[in-house]
Amino acid sequence: MPLVKNGIIATDVFFHAADGAELPGDGPVLVSAARFLENPEALLGRGKVGVIWPNNRDLDDLVPYLDRLALVALVFPSFRDGRAYTQARLLRERHGYEGELRATGQVLRDQFVFMLRAGFDALDVKKQADAEAFGEAERRYSVFYQPTGDGRLSALHRRSQQRRSGSARQ
Repeated sequence: MPLVKNGIIATDVFFHAADGAELPGDGPVLVSAARFLENPEALLGRGKVGVIWPNNRDLDDLVPYLDRLALVALVFPSFRDGRAYTQARLLRERHGYEGELRATGQVLRDQFVFMLRAGFDALDVKKQADAEAFGEAERRYSVFYQPTGDGRLSALHRRSQQRRSGSARQ
């Protein structure tokens, strides 16, 4: 599956380790939440680690390890299930997670902008055509009304800054 990361099609450097499968000797690994929680310290001690976190699992179990995780992949099991949006915003805004936040599962083209706004910086898409269309979806909108986890200023905050800078010059 193509990976779109920071706006471009990228190579996934993480080895996706199935539950019960042997881990490679070195290099970044991506494991399930269940495997990670069996022995998080052992996994974190080996180097770059990512975890696939289902949208029905409590983030509180993950929070103590966030500062040492290179990647959190949040799962969209269907296009109608948006709980991973909430998880993404909580990770970015409440818990200050600064690592890679990847959307996986049913990642659809018409939801790209919403995923970026929620704080995702990588999208694991199913189709090459969707990956190629990502750049256009990202450029389509430049101003937003709602503040969110992607760090962009809302229209209200932009106007406030313009007013302040305009009055400061007078």
